[in-house]
Amino acid sequence: MEQSKINNILKLVTSIIICLLAGFIGSIFTSPSIPTWYAALTKPSFNPPDWIFAPVWTTLFVLMGISLYLVWNKGLQDKKVKISLSIFGLQLVLNVLWSFLFFGLHSPFYAFLEIIILWAAIVLTIVNFSRVSRTAGFLLLPYICWVSFAAILNFSIWRLNP
Repeated sequence: MEQSKINNILKLVTSIIICLLAGFIGSIFTSPSIPTWYAALTKPSFNPPDWIFAPVWTTLFVLMGISLYLVWNKGLQDKKVKISLSIFGLQLVLNVLWSFLFFGLHSPFYAFLEIIILWAAIVLTIVNFSRVSRTAGFLLLPYICWVSFAAILNFSIWRLNP
């Protein structure tokens, strides 16, 4: 196999692992709270069953990783790529921070404030990724849809549990 193909495969795998690692870090805060604190919360009627979150987030993190790869693969010498990757990194940190605030600190209020910032960072990521690779931007659309739903759910949980 030629060296450039090997490098591309390594970049793809690394990109997916980076995103899955963010999910894993978030789960450190989430998992212990699901059967205890989260189970005791009053939730809205549209709250999905707990089992749905892991496969949805895993899928989203894989799509994010593929998207990250498509942008990274355009070359770090391109200023648009560097800016896009920086914004992507910021939204990934904000993604983990939400799990810490909501599940780790048991604070739906602060998590809701933070998810608004996360949502804006995802929109900025989509816009910037689309300038580098339309496909990369497109792959993030399910993520912004899910985070939009999560924001509504977060708001509802906050309001139902004063």
